[in-house]
Amino acid sequence: MNPHDILKKYFGYDSFRPGQESLIEAILSGRDVLGIMPTGAGKSVCYQVPALLLPGITIVVSPLISLMKDQVRALNEAGVHAAYINSSLTEGQIEKAFSLACRGQYKIIYVAPERLPTYLFQDFARQVQISMVTVDEAHCISQWGQDFRPSYLNIVDMVAGLSVRPVVSAFTATATKEVREDIQCVLRLQEPKVLVTGFDRANLYFEVRNGGSKDAQLLEYIKEHRGESGIIYCATRKNVEAVYTALRMADIPVTRYHAGLSAEERKQNQDQFIFDERPVMVATNAFGMGIDKSNVRYVAHYNMPQSMENYYQEAGRAGRDGERAECVLLYSPQDVRINQMLLSNKEFREEMTDEEIGAVRERDAERLKRMTYYGTTKDCLRGYILNYFGEKAPRRCENCSNCLHEFVEEDVTDICRDIFQCIREMKWSYGAGTVAGVLHGSKAARIKSGGLDEISVYGRQSGVTEFRLKEIIRELAGMGLLEESDDRYTVLRLGEGAKDVLDGKQRIIMKFARPKEKKMPLPKKRAGVSGDLDSASWQLFERLRTLRLMIARETGVPPYIVFTDKTLIDMCVKRPKDKNEMLDVSGVGEAKYKRYGERFLEEIRKE
Repeated sequence: MNPHDILKKYFGYDSFRPGQESLIEAILSGRDVLGIMPTGAGKSVCYQVPALLLPGITIVVSPLISLMKDQVRALNEAGVHAAYINSSLTEGQIEKAFSLACRGQYKIIYVAPERLPTYLFQDFARQVQISMVTVDEAHCISQWGQDFRPSYLNIVDMVAGLSVRPVVSAFTATATKEVREDIQCVLRLQEPKVLVTGFDRANLYFEVRNGGSKDAQLLEYIKEHRGESGIIYCATRKNVEAVYTALRMADIPVTRYHAGLSAEERKQNQDQFIFDERPVMVATNAFGMGIDKSNVRYVAHYNMPQSMENYYQEAGRAGRDGERAECVLLYSPQDVRINQMLLSNKEFREEMTDEEIGAVRERDAERLKRMTYYGTTKDCLRGYILNYFGEKAPRRCENCSNCLHEFVEEDVTDICRDIFQCIREMKWSYGAGTVAGVLHGSKAARIKSGGLDEISVYGRQSGVTEFRLKEIIRELAGMGLLEESDDRYTVLRLGEGAKDVLDGKQRIIMKFARPKEKKMPLPKKRAGVSGDLDSASWQLFERLRTLRLMIARETGVPPYIVFTDKTLIDMCVKRPKDKNEMLDVSGVGEAKYKRYGERFLEEIRKE
């Protein structure tokens, strides 16, 4: 068999997605690879297909139990024998799994990085041929990445200890150029094929909402999307509990997930979300990695994450089926202070030097700044994200809130001069709130007690609101004309180029939303694989979804593992009449047809 045969037989697809085939060919030729592919781009196929063609076993190192279980369950449903080894199994179960693998039962074994140094794994590795070691979520091996896990360093020792070095393949969705280079170095990849397929997710709509009540906006948004599955991320457990309670009071079918809950409750809540019993999940960032739920229609961030890497990874859990989905950030300056507090309490490994810790803290602070600028920019949001990851982007994407909203340009040079003069006179030791207060002419005690009401620019911008002044200050910071300290209490300094503005050599033009602008409604598109479905087809789609849920409950697997929404939509478009036509539906492989195909054909024939 060749890769195309494997793809069709087990996964039900007629062709590879961009980048998949070239990585598979490189692996089959014996070459190491590093694939940087966005969530939903099909990273798993890049190692699962060659794993079935290579002579020995493929070891997939994966960071989370839920991720392994999901992947193994999906593989077994597709007719591929796979197993996982992690702390959820007893020693006896692990011994049995390794014994079956030694007898050729499994081609793919998922292993937690903590298990690699154990005697049982080391003994197993000496007995079998390991053709490939795959590192999933490879950014976890880089201390410059956003999710560094020391246990991932066990991979290096494991590969070095094998009698014959296997192919090493590594995959991640979010990695800057610096992190990509670090992954290659730490994993000791040998002349790898490095493929960055692009970070853009064209089906995702991005939106940032500033100001107003977060609770009111979120509740309104969830009600507008009633019946759809979504994830709401909060920075703290306290916020998770508050949002969860508010949504429950509003009769939203919601559940929650954070580290303060028992393992049993977390599992129960996660299952309720996956099985669409409670399609709305409120969670900290402890939730989501490895959750391959394909029909998440929105991801809303109640609080701003600490980095663009975190944000794009979490937001990217929407629309994994390729259908339209929304990513909404509810931004407020308070989010910055929350994240500064969380970063100041960050724990480091004992063996890290003070210099290394200082470098990581500096990078964390810079990431938070860049994330903050995303929350305040008036430019294209998609373009900002793509530029962050080193990818060129068009000036406008026409699928984000900034591109769809109307802005007016305003010359704010005089205001900026006063801001710079204020900071200079205050000896660069105050933050945006104080600067705005001084310029507006605030009579607050903190202004008077510090003698700040006596400086030359006090009250000079009394006709401008403090909110607008802080908005301009944030824009100046994003432009590099102001610098923000990395201290817990952020203070402002003049940046490079500020002198040109003060000397009258440069003018500053900024964009502002039109007064009383009404949010442009996002057009609702229910797009099928081959065009829009008519009302009769959507009725069929709902019947197929009901059947899928029934089968999922009977078999104990999530609905999206039976068939994804995209596969059901393709059934509605193609209306298969027999086995051959059903196998022509995207996502229907031979094993899944054998399990479920006839029941779906019967439902379609009722038309």
